[in-house]
Order: sequence, then C-alpha cells, then structure tokens
Amino acid sequence: MQRSRFWRFPALLVVVAMLLAACGSDAEEGPAAGGGGGDEPLKTVKIGVIAPLSGSLSALGSGIRNSVELAIRQANEENKVKGWKIELAAEDDTAKAEVGAQVATKLASDNAVAGVVGTLNSSVALQVQPILARENIVMVSPANTGVELTQGTDPKNKKRQFDNYFRVATTDNIQGPFAANFATKDLNAKNVVTIHDKKTYGQGLVAAFTDQLIKNGGKVVAAETINPGDQDFAAVLTKIKPLNPDLIYYGGEYPEAQLLTSQAKAQGIKAPLMGGDGIYDKTYIQTAKEAAEGDYCTSVGAPTEELDSAAEFVEAYNAANFKEDFAAYGAYSYDAANVIINAMARVLPEAQAMTPELRKKIVDEVAKTNFDGVTGKVAFDEFGDTTTKVLTVYKVTGQEWKAAKTDEFK
Repeated sequence: MQRSRFWRFPALLVVVAMLLAACGSDAEEGPAAGGGGGDEPLKTVKIGVIAPLSGSLSALGSGIRNSVELAIRQANEENKVKGWKIELAAEDDTAKAEVGAQVATKLASDNAVAGVVGTLNSSVALQVQPILARENIVMVSPANTGVELTQGTDPKNKKRQFDNYFRVATTDNIQGPFAANFATKDLNAKNVVTIHDKKTYGQGLVAAFTDQLIKNGGKVVAAETINPGDQDFAAVLTKIKPLNPDLIYYGGEYPEAQLLTSQAKAQGIKAPLMGGDGIYDKTYIQTAKEAAEGDYCTSVGAPTEELDSAAEFVEAYNAANFKEDFAAYGAYSYDAANVIINAMARVLPEAQAMTPELRKKIVDEVAKTNFDGVTGKVAFDEFGDTTTKVLTVYKVTGQEWKAAKTDEFK
C-alpha cells in the first residue's frame, strides 16, 4: 500500500504539469487581454463626451452619447487603434455653460483623454473650448452652430478661435439664411415675428435669418425675446396677435418652443412656428400635440433614415438596444467620434502612453480629415467648420417630422 501511494504521487505531478503546459500554450496562442492579439495588455485611451445627459435636453444629449459609444465599440472590435483600447468618458453638462466648464476641466485633467465629442449647446461650447485648448485636446462638435465659435464675432474679419475645435454640423450663418429662403420663397411669408431665448445659439440663428429675410423682401414686424426656462408666454403672444404674422420664427430649443406654439394656437394665432435644429426632436410634437401640426424646422444635413450612407449606422444603433433614440445628432456624433478615432489610429500605434505632444498630433491629423461618413463627406475648412452645407426643412405632418425640402445652401 505504501509503495503504491508513492507511485501515484509522481504520476499525478506529471499529469498536472501536462495540464499546466496545455493551459500555457492556449494563453500564448490566444489574444491578449482586451483583444490585442499579442502578449502585451492594451493601453487605454479615452474619448470624452460633453452633452446634457439629464434635464429637458437629455433626449438630444443621450443620442450623442450613445452614438459615440457605438463608434467606440466598433473600433475596439476591429482593433482600429493598434495596441490601444478606447474607453468612453461621458460627462453631463446639464445644458449649462458653468457645468460644461467644470466637466471640461475634469476631462482635461485626465491624461488618458485624447479627444472630446460635444457640446450640444453653443453657449456651453464657449466655456469648454478654451479649457480643452490649453491641453491640446481635440474637440469635435456634432451640433454647435454658433458662428463665433470658429470665426469670431466680426464677420468682416474672420479669425480662427481655437486650433483644436472642429464641427461636423453647419453653422447659423448657413442655417438661418436657408430657413429665410424657404420662408419667403416656399411659404411666401412676408411679415414675420422673430423670438429668441437670448442664448448664443438662438440669438445668432435669428440674426442670420433676419438678414436674409430682409434681403428677400420680407419684413420683421416684431422682434421679441424670452428667457430660457420660461413657461408662460402670454405677454409676448398678446403683443404678437394683432400683427397677424405669416410666420413666427423662433431661435432656441424645444422645451420653450413646444409651449410657445401651444399657447400661440390657444390664443388663436394661426401662423406656424418655425425654428432651427434646436426644436427638431419628437419631444416637441409629443408635448405640443395638435398645436405642432404644420410647424417647421430646419436641421443639418439630409434625413438620416433616407441616407444610403447611414443604413449600417441605423441598423447597428438599433441592434445595440440603447434606451434612447439617436435623435437629431446621432449620426453626426458617430461621424465626430470616428474623426477622432481615425486620427488616433494614425498617431497612437507606436506610442507607449498619451502625452501632450501626441494630443497635438491628433489635433493636426483631425485637421486633415477627409472621408465619407454616415452623414456624407466629412472634411473641415480653415476655420474648423464642415465643408458640407446641406440642410433639410422638416414639417410636422400627421404628428411626425417629415422632410419637406433638402438642399445645399449656396
């Protein structure tokens, strides 16, 4: 019995050794942790998102975040940035400039952050831009339309504001005139009331619309303002009603616009409301209901669902089972994320860690961007603005936003 026990022990050691060797062989032949395909762990790089993920504009912000997350997932699956794993660092700016500045500072202090997709609001971007610029972190916005973000405040002396800032959405000095052309030429609107919310986006949009409207022979019979967060517009609407306008043009976002159009119709004002991309969300219709019928808005690019180039994005987004729709800026956020990912793929493979020098190289590579994206051609001019000037007018028909006209502004 004792001899047999000693005989089994070395035999057991041999079996264990063979099993360990087999396990070691599998580990060497399989992919490294994170799917890198080598025996070294992947390094980590981050793409930040700054957008309203809570509050009244969260429907738009969530679409931005989810679309960036989708682009990151796909890039990691394809090992697009060799030797690196991309992580999402999403921050909620609550659509407030001061909060945007705080979360931008947080992202800027993280050495792993190579770029940021955002913001939604131009007023927030004004605070975020300089913070990210100090650290050479590239910022690509899917939604900012305020002209001053790239060209400054003097239209006769345009000057690039920050070399790290780019956007894939066209600007208010394109969107405003595009809307004015539709208003005067397609709707035959001559007498128009304008209203804006005093924010950077709304104010700039109305100014650009007004200039083109007057050039086209139209007239602004009243120029009114409201405050963000207002819910009772009786005072403004009482002044507007006797003017019997052909159109109310609103510069702002859907939380106020949806109440404004509801209260206008309740007062017997028959003029449709028209706005920019800030009201292009199903929430506008869900809140205003029948009062929204016949209203208009403009939004950047062509309808995502109608673009052949966007078919795979739409399919992949739906398959990812996000709780929220990709909304107005999902496709643009996806393209914005891929702008950064493509630049990282050219800069990072030989690098061992993120550095300020690498961040600057990524900015330089983003400036060279030229590819066919989900939304169409993606490229930037000398100011960091998109070279694409396609927009769409949407009309609320049967309680849905339906494309009325898609064209390139010339």
